[in-house]
Parts: sequence; structure tokens; C-alpha cells
Amino acid sequence: MRTNQPTAIATTIPFTDIRAYLLATAFIIGNLLLPQLCHLIPQGGLIFLPIYFFTLIAAYRYGWQVGILTAVGSPVINSLLFGMPPAPALPAILLKSVALALAAAYIARKRGGTVTLAALALVILVYQGVGMSAEYLAYDLQHALQDIRLGYPGLLVQLFGGYFVLKSLK
Repeated sequence: MRTNQPTAIATTIPFTDIRAYLLATAFIIGNLLLPQLCHLIPQGGLIFLPIYFFTLIAAYRYGWQVGILTAVGSPVINSLLFGMPPAPALPAILLKSVALALAAAYIARKRGGTVTLAALALVILVYQGVGMSAEYLAYDLQHALQDIRLGYPGLLVQLFGGYFVLKSLK
């Protein structure tokens, strides 16, 4: 029996649909503005991980295509315009962003668009696991654990903030 869980009515919008680009642009703008606010706080980017928030929303609600456009566009445009993230950090952030977009879209589709804290926690665990593994292989354990060690407030914002935003989009 199905419970009355909040749904995001997950939709997949293909690359051939102009709406994918319009939505991705809106989410990229969110991913440009939110980091700027967070960077007003010392180490705010490392603490709140703002570059990922709207990627989570985009992919969970609108599918992997909008998610990928947002995941790639956000860090690259932020780096070009504001120098944050710095160019050497881009590969790891792009990997995490793409992993986030793919995990969010897949889990949303498998759950029929149902939004739960458990589903979002799984998305976060998957993309962080992929990112941590890559950072461990490329750098060291300290780099790999940075998002957990410093960024746990941002992970909580993704979990609870993402839940409430997606719930409001039903």
C-alpha cells in the first residue's frame, strides 16, 4: 500500500526540448547566487557546499538531462566568473556534480517522483561516495573526507532544504 508521501512529480525533459535549457539556466543562476551568499562567511563554500543544491533539485525534479546541464554549467561558470571553485578543484567538483545529477534522477525515477528524506539521503551518500573515492585516489584521505569533516552543514541543507523545496514543487 502506498502512503501519502510528498512527490516531486519527477519529469524527464530531453535535450531536444528548449525547456531543458531554460530550466537549467534558472538552476545555474541559483547555483551562481547561493555560493556568492555563502562565500560571505569565511570558508562558507567549504561548509555549506552551495554549488550542489540546485543541481539536486534540478535532477530530482526534471531528470538527468536538466541535472547534467546544471551540474556541468554551474561549477564551470562560477569558476570563470568568480574564480570559485578554483580551476584545480574543478575536476573533483564536476565529478561530484555529475554523480549527484545522475543519482538524483535515477532515484527519483525509481521512486516514481516520491520525495522522502531517505531517498535524498541515499542520493547524498551515492554522490559523496563517488566523490570521496575519486578524491582519495587522486589526492589523499584528508581531501576525500573534507565534505564530511567541514561540509556536514551543507549536506544537512541538501537533505532537509532539498526535501522542503522538492515537496513545495509538487
